[in-house]
Amino acid sequence: MGGSSSRDQPTETSNSSFFTEDELRNLKSEYETGGMEKAKLLIQRKINDLENTELNIAVTGQSGAGKSTFINAMRGLDKDDEGAAETGPTEGTMEPTGYRHPNLPNVCLWDLPGVGTPKFPARKYLKQMKFDKYDFFIIISGCRFTENDVKLAKESKRLKKNFYFVRSKIENDLHAMRMERGDFNEEEELEKIRNYCNRNLQEAGIQSPRVFLISSIDLNRYDFNLLNNALEGDLPSIKKSIYILALPNLNLEIVERKKKELKKRVWMLASLSGAIGAVPVPGVSLGCDIAILIGGIIDFRKYMGLDDASLQRLAKMAGKPVEDLKAVVNSPLVGEITPDIINRLAWGTAAVVISVLEITLDIIPVVGSIFGAGSSFLMTYKLLTGVLDNLTVNAEKVVTAAFGTD
Repeated sequence: MGGSSSRDQPTETSNSSFFTEDELRNLKSEYETGGMEKAKLLIQRKINDLENTELNIAVTGQSGAGKSTFINAMRGLDKDDEGAAETGPTEGTMEPTGYRHPNLPNVCLWDLPGVGTPKFPARKYLKQMKFDKYDFFIIISGCRFTENDVKLAKESKRLKKNFYFVRSKIENDLHAMRMERGDFNEEEELEKIRNYCNRNLQEAGIQSPRVFLISSIDLNRYDFNLLNNALEGDLPSIKKSIYILALPNLNLEIVERKKKELKKRVWMLASLSGAIGAVPVPGVSLGCDIAILIGGIIDFRKYMGLDDASLQRLAKMAGKPVEDLKAVVNSPLVGEITPDIINRLAWGTAAVVISVLEITLDIIPVVGSIFGAGSSFLMTYKLLTGVLDNLTVNAEKVVTAAFGTD
């Protein structure tokens, strides 16, 4: 692909876990020698990693290529929103400028000056841009990739950094074709643009480049999902999860990917609940740790784009009244989370049959078998699984109301 080869990483498990094989062996050993109290520390450390790991994405290209528009779109923001990157025809970026994600502040997209400008000659660019801090580079062009873009890509490869070529403003190319020629085969023309970009990059010395055609004003079209798949395939487990959760809910595929990532967190939160000990919920015979449960619900709701601020941003992106999106949401989880709501959720899980054996074999590689069926662990696991299912259904309804079906 148009990036470096995969980084050497510890082998990750095939199950739904953020733990490597070595970490799982260590987790089992800690439990066997020190009980759940020692294993709990390793699980908590992994959760802290998920909450605190930073993801820094560098976006570079020539003036007018559409860097700022792309950065705003990736954060679900309009150019007029608070905190949006300034867009315009002139080169406004004279130094790396970071733009934090509105829901995940540890995710930052950096708008970098175009390489090869008088102030930033190519030979000094990488040092001045503090190259090592970025996880990967997105090189954007609004027309054709330049010699300086190629130099940046080659240096990225040399330093084992992944890079991705994005050909932006594709909607403008297609509009010009329609004005000039009338009807034409859109897929054939898109393939011609890809081939042109690939040939241009190969002639400049980039082996097997991959170019993604993007419209930042309509990310649902063209190659945006292909770009996401490429990025996710190259990122290590935790950063991949963070990247997926940072995506705006543009389509049902993104919602499903978020659900898959969040399901990996359910067993860890449930394990902490089981380790800490049950705090009975009023009116419910089984207990769970209330703080862990409420925190999980609030985080899951935010990641699934169902908090008020996320709904406002999505409505603006889709050009729909936010009331239309809120109207399709039918869940007690979007308001204040009270003991009464948890109580109702807990009674609802009575009909959910999840055996300890199923949990152990499915997604809990080590610690699932140490909790009994009536434990705080199992209760928290059932509750958070139900919460995630409920939020997913409602997020899908919102996406359909915003953009229609896939």
